[in-house]
Amino acid sequence: MTDPRDETPHASRLTPHSANGTVLAFDFGSKRIGTAVGETLTGTAHPLSTIHAEDKQRRYAAIAALIDEWKPVLLVVGLPSHLDGSEHELSRLARKFAGELERRFALPVEFVDERLSSVAADSSLGESGVAARDRKAFVDAVAAQTILQDFLDRLGRPQ
Repeated sequence: MTDPRDETPHASRLTPHSANGTVLAFDFGSKRIGTAVGETLTGTAHPLSTIHAEDKQRRYAAIAALIDEWKPVLLVVGLPSHLDGSEHELSRLARKFAGELERRFALPVEFVDERLSSVAADSSLGESGVAARDRKAFVDAVAAQTILQDFLDRLGRPQ
């Protein structure tokens, strides 16, 4: 996992060839967690689902099922912050969540700056014709897709 003291979240230091495979991403929230899946080889991300479990046992059981199904080589967690880049309480909770993922599943975890990912997701859903009243059911998973796509795009760029 990237050093939690890093002030700037970033895409992985991994090269596209060192971690080929499936990646799962999480848009962490205290009530809902959006999930997405992608592939390093194709560089594409897709929304999966939203986990609606506030208690730890059910939350991590749902995540374990996703990990068992997709067999990822890496996990990505969106790191929320204020628009100026400063962190807030949800940032701390997202870092704690990432640490728990790494401990429970023995998989590397990377952070991606997730500022405005939910806004982008809502906009994307609107452009796709999803009515405003129906977007809430999809916005967290699409936000996770946005986070993961950002990660994959940066991973694929030559350094």
